[in-house]
Amino acid sequence: MNQELVFYTNPQSRGCIARWMLEEVGAPYKTEVLAYDTEMKSPGYLAINPMGKVPAIVHNGNVITETAAICAYLADVFPEAGLLPQTVEEKANYYRWLFFAAGPLESALTNRKVFDGEPAVEKQRMLGYGTCAHALDTLSLAVKANPYIAGDRFTAADVYLGSHIGWGMQFGTMEKRDEFVEYFARLEERPALKRAMQLDAELVKETSEA
Repeated sequence: MNQELVFYTNPQSRGCIARWMLEEVGAPYKTEVLAYDTEMKSPGYLAINPMGKVPAIVHNGNVITETAAICAYLADVFPEAGLLPQTVEEKANYYRWLFFAAGPLESALTNRKVFDGEPAVEKQRMLGYGTCAHALDTLSLAVKANPYIAGDRFTAADVYLGSHIGWGMQFGTMEKRDEFVEYFARLEERPALKRAMQLDAELVKETSEA
């Protein structure tokens, strides 16, 4: 199919996750690199994403923002890539852990970093994750259960969840538990991830030399 697909990103952003997903589906796409605080806040881009953040994709005139949504959308509209869950059990795990990563996990990791610790005990039940330690213990159980998060097959949920685990261990927001290391080691072998990392590394070099 000849479909127009435009990818708005910055190589030092969550756009890296969307880039990986784009490389997994293998559809041709055009990359638009946006600078923070200037191009991301321009009227033209705000018409695409009023939040003024990347990543975003525009596919045949349809705008998709939010990285987890981009991963799920691309898996859905390019089913030939084989990144959708197939069985009911896979679907249950796929949706459960994709939304867990986009909600409780990301909030827990971000809040712990921003506020330099866990929330007070009396406030924990106000949060969707309770404590970051609780969220990470839950994640440990999830990645121990199967080779990939939905089961025995790699899916789009692994792109999103795996990116959080890889970044978390790299930047010290997530401890290097054995189960996290072993899980991400399987993902690192994906040719699409290697291509995505190379493309973003080249963009970082280009922007730093500009």
